Amino acid sequence: QVQLVESGGGLVQAGGSLRLSCAASGRTFSTYAMGWFRQAPGKDREFVAAISRSVGSTYYADSVKGRFTISRDNAKNTVYLQMNSLKPEDTAVYYCAGDRSLLLVRAGNGISSWGQGTQVTVSS
Repeated sequence: QVQLVESGGGLVQAGGSLRLSCAASGRTFSTYAMGWFRQAPGKDREFVAAISRSVGSTYYADSVKGRFTISRDNAKNTVYLQMNSLKPEDTAVYYCAGDRSLLLVRAGNGISSWGQGTQVTVSS
């Protein structure tokens, strides 16, 4: 497993931008598919975006497609989520997750590593 620590959350007005970072420990980061998930108060955790191990394929939830971009820097053991045109409904705790299986990351089940989460609040 890798240890994951998110940062970059905060309070932003609607229409603004934030970039979340997720730093991973260990030497095996490049072998992990990575993803971002979010959980709003009173709602289930939901998939936001995923990226394959070899920075080739990215996947997005329909609700964020065209506004959010996931990327990774394997040399820095870090995955990012650039969030633009933020909406109040994007308010949630955002979690970074990683697993050797891209299938599991996209499914959101059975993922081996999770971060502790970072709060994103979008005001109207």
